[in-house]
Amino acid sequence: MQTELSKTLGVEHAVFGFTPFPAVAAAISRAGGFGVLGAVRYTAPDELKRDLDWIEAHVDGKPYGLDVVMPAKKVEGVTEADVEAMIPEGHRQFVKDTLAKYGVPELAEGEASGWRITGWMEQVARNQLDVAFDYPIRLLANALGSPPADVVARAHERNVLVAALAGSARHAVKHKEGGIDIVVAQGYEAGGHTGDIASMVLTPEVVDAVDPLPVLAAGGIGSGQQVAAALALGAQGVWLGSIWLTTTEAELPSPKLIEKLLAAGSGDTVRSRALTGKPARQLRTEWTDAWDSADGPGTLPMPLQGLLVADAVSRIQKYEVEPLLGTPVGQIVGRMTSERSVQAVFDDLTRGFEKAVDRINRIAGRSGQ
Repeated sequence: MQTELSKTLGVEHAVFGFTPFPAVAAAISRAGGFGVLGAVRYTAPDELKRDLDWIEAHVDGKPYGLDVVMPAKKVEGVTEADVEAMIPEGHRQFVKDTLAKYGVPELAEGEASGWRITGWMEQVARNQLDVAFDYPIRLLANALGSPPADVVARAHERNVLVAALAGSARHAVKHKEGGIDIVVAQGYEAGGHTGDIASMVLTPEVVDAVDPLPVLAAGGIGSGQQVAAALALGAQGVWLGSIWLTTTEAELPSPKLIEKLLAAGSGDTVRSRALTGKPARQLRTEWTDAWDSADGPGTLPMPLQGLLVADAVSRIQKYEVEPLLGTPVGQIVGRMTSERSVQAVFDDLTRGFEKAVDRINRIAGRSGQ
């Protein structure tokens, strides 16, 4: 599964794996792919440094990258406290009432939420980059589109390629104009923040729009046959996120959550603003239903919604309140039916890829050539 891009980065397979878990990122790179660590949960630079040190020690010299969440435009002088103050009291009460309805216990006195969306704030991301650029990362990806121009320049000075996610050809063209090296075309099927155009339509549109920039296909991909399809559509690789959630190296906080993922079908996700304020695909739960209900107060814009629900999400996860328990995940969840190692996932991807290529060769009359 090699392409020009994978050869440039020195990886065996053109499979880019996004994950919040260092052990998964390292395992992806060791398996011949390109592991990308999600940085949004690191609010303290020392925590990110600790995990990058761990990756360096466990990646066997293979390349890896970092994914940040950084707006292209900066709002000066706004602190987390300023943002918190913008949250209406009615929304806070709705959270309290919903948690009380399901009997969700409070966190212990003095226990801080383990899930904060301060990583959406630009200064936090810049602090992350101050740490990351001291490591030999080969790729910097930004989940909110093109990062600020000075960040792109700073990455290029260090020979770090810059990738940006796009949900439309129009967005992809803006990335190209902003000096981005790689565009990740993320289709509607993807987990987390995603647009409303499906991968089969989006990928070739983006490939044509930004040619000759390399494009990675994302959204609903979890088999070797789908990798082959993405390359046939013009992509130079695939960007996979959800498929790693049920690997044995992952560190999901709840056994019940793993059970829900393994039992879910491709129709058991919903694109909701309940988590961050922007449309994000996730498991459909009674929590998402409550926020999407006409009886609710409606969600707040990013980053207000994320700050509002941070403590609630931590409580739901800690106490494993099953009806409310969810996570961002794509429609590929229907293929995630057992816990496997990262290497086992790669073995499945390569086998499926070979079968798909052989099938196309037979159709084209090139069997045995």
